[in-house]
Amino acid sequence: MTRIGGDVVVETLRALGADTVFGLPGQHALGLFEALRRAGDVRVISGRVENNLAFAADGFARARLAAAPDGPVPVTPLVVSTGPGALLTLASLQESRAASVPVLGISSQVPVAGLGGGRHGYLHELPDQQASFRDVVKSVHVVRRASQLPTALREAWTSAATAPYGPVWVEIPQDVLLGPAGLPPITSVSAAPAALEPLPELVTAAAELLGAAANPVILAGGGALRSGAFAELTALAEALRAPVISTFGGKGIFGWDHELSGRSWLEDWHTTEFLADADVLLVLGSGLGELSSNYREFAPRGRVIQVEADLGKLESNYPGLGIHADVRPTLQALLEWVPMRASDGRAEKAVSGLLARVESRLDAQDLAVERKLIDDIRAALPAGTQTFWDMTIAAYWAWSAWNPEGAPIHTAQGAGGLGYGLPGALGGAAAGGGPTLAVSGDGGAMYGVAELATAVQHGLDVTWLIVDDGGYGVLREYLIGAFGRTTATELARPDFAALASSFGVPARMSSLDAVGADLAEALRTPGPSVVVLPALLKLFAPTHLEKA
Repeated sequence: MTRIGGDVVVETLRALGADTVFGLPGQHALGLFEALRRAGDVRVISGRVENNLAFAADGFARARLAAAPDGPVPVTPLVVSTGPGALLTLASLQESRAASVPVLGISSQVPVAGLGGGRHGYLHELPDQQASFRDVVKSVHVVRRASQLPTALREAWTSAATAPYGPVWVEIPQDVLLGPAGLPPITSVSAAPAALEPLPELVTAAAELLGAAANPVILAGGGALRSGAFAELTALAEALRAPVISTFGGKGIFGWDHELSGRSWLEDWHTTEFLADADVLLVLGSGLGELSSNYREFAPRGRVIQVEADLGKLESNYPGLGIHADVRPTLQALLEWVPMRASDGRAEKAVSGLLARVESRLDAQDLAVERKLIDDIRAALPAGTQTFWDMTIAAYWAWSAWNPEGAPIHTAQGAGGLGYGLPGALGGAAAGGGPTLAVSGDGGAMYGVAELATAVQHGLDVTWLIVDDGGYGVLREYLIGAFGRTTATELARPDFAALASSFGVPARMSSLDAVGADLAEALRTPGPSVVVLPALLKLFAPTHLEKA
């Protein structure tokens, strides 16, 4: 059997460590899918729409990162065709970029002779396809000959797996994929991402500031979580007796019930002021963007030390001592220098006081339904269940209130696009390790409902909770709050239970009283299932405006 360029691609991916590929065929990508068929030992997860498939690849990578933070970086291949297929992945790749998720996108291209102008009349042809991806992904890699394939894929893989992780893009023309390989079988390609170590003099300066601080506080972001700095963060916090607040993207990096854990109520003014009161605030793997700064209301009164692997984020929002490095090696270096402090109870008392103030403010609002729902969902999950949340009111609550220990939370708050819940959870289920939970609103559910067919086809163990409030609930609240009325937020929608049943997926209508039990039963049943919850939920008050 004649080897073709597509075989070289698959051989290289296998050598680099890929065992699963998310892919949707197209006419220019036929050589690659034929090579996947020939290989036989690389699992192909197909889908119905390319953007959902890209979300699934993202979910797969996040689930493997959560399950094995000390393992190899789980770069996840995504294979699509030229033009429309490729472009449909852009919104999903924006989420992967914002959340630092290592996805390796591979698209076909028109034949080499047709490149460079968009005037040759090929189906799917674009004037400059790679230009569409340059400002979305970390790096773009272009192949024009089969001999370039191993190196281009190795460079792309290395880029995706280098801190900060992120999506990358490789494009390969149709005739390269279909043409003769011209190379012997590839088995020895490997990638060795360079560690992003801190400069020693910056570590010394940071350690001096932290050692002299009377009220140090740590803000742990998504970069800390991606780096796997669980033990190092705990050791540093306990050495400094420094309270730890987690950003929404950093949930799970620090013990939820640890005596120094201020948890993650970042949209609560008490938490905002707690961070601002620190005489030294150590920011780990966060750019202090809109959500982490309580919509720019955060105003630090002490010194800021920012450890960040993304160079462009250093001091981009707040001045401070910027350390361009991955979080884990930076904490390892700091632990050699910072003093060990005996606990005098002040930090613990400050944390318990913060949580009590948050609790009191929530108690003063009519939010019992929303708080109980999050508790009921959490209680229904078997230990180790990975959860994937769309941009819906329940997810906004989960950002702050969800206890991620034993139930890791993955959300679309990096870029904030709709439709992540179900396809992300499908990827998480494909990663293995037990059932997964997807949570969507009825608006977001319609973005990915076609992937119920994917769940059935691949036998993926996903329970999908759809909170049906008849519209785009978050936008409804925003518009009413700003203008007192809504436009284009109220939606016609299907009978979700009947629709799921038509795919052969077990489905049930639930209620606020029964949803915990219904979810628990669905999660005990192997394979896909759907639970529909008709409910009108509310957001908690925007305390950055009330400031009390």
